[in-house]
Amino acid sequence: MRALLIDDDPTLHRLLGDFLGERGVTLESAYDGARGLVALDRDTWDVVLLDVMMPGMDGLEVCKRIRDKSAVPVIMLTARGDEADRVVGLELGADDYVPKPFSPRELLARMRAVARRGNHAVGERLKRGDLVADLGARQITWQGADVALTGLEFDLLVALLRRAGRVVSRDSLLSAAGRADAVVGPRTVDVHISNLRKKLTAAGEGTPPIRTVRGVGYVLVVDA
Repeated sequence: MRALLIDDDPTLHRLLGDFLGERGVTLESAYDGARGLVALDRDTWDVVLLDVMMPGMDGLEVCKRIRDKSAVPVIMLTARGDEADRVVGLELGADDYVPKPFSPRELLARMRAVARRGNHAVGERLKRGDLVADLGARQITWQGADVALTGLEFDLLVALLRRAGRVVSRDSLLSAAGRADAVVGPRTVDVHISNLRKKLTAAGEGTPPIRTVRGVGYVLVVDA
């Protein structure tokens, strides 16, 4: 696994460099947002570890810029524990959130989890009406147009596609998407479903087939 750590704390770089290196992870360090974006353009990464609170360009702005050009999984690292901060990061496209201080073992488990989600069988596709998911390429097509999604958005949509026509609760949806381990708040699924709808609406015409079932969860509507 190749990981990029964007954080201004040299001690964290040394700690994670030693721990992850002993476990087969190649970790490259960037000590501010600008250098992190340069490293992102220069090479291919399996996961980006991104601190929120950095001088100059903070992690939220870096995450936004990453999402403008890449779907690489992003795990945000932060000392902030407020739900509002987590929600902002998720809205910008982060795949997971790990509050500081954290266990390096837990972080590695989350890194492996987001990396595994790209390992679908090549050629496997799901189709419901005008919505198509290519699991090998991790690509969504809606009404013939490609739709760029974050890792978590893609996994949630695939979970709904597999259960088309059935109401799925928020907790069950995270579990079905393989995200039961994610650090989340009550609004996590709602935020990502809202982003999904906006992206599908922008890519095609009409109303996307994802419906809210108040007090329960979501359903991907199957046309009769």
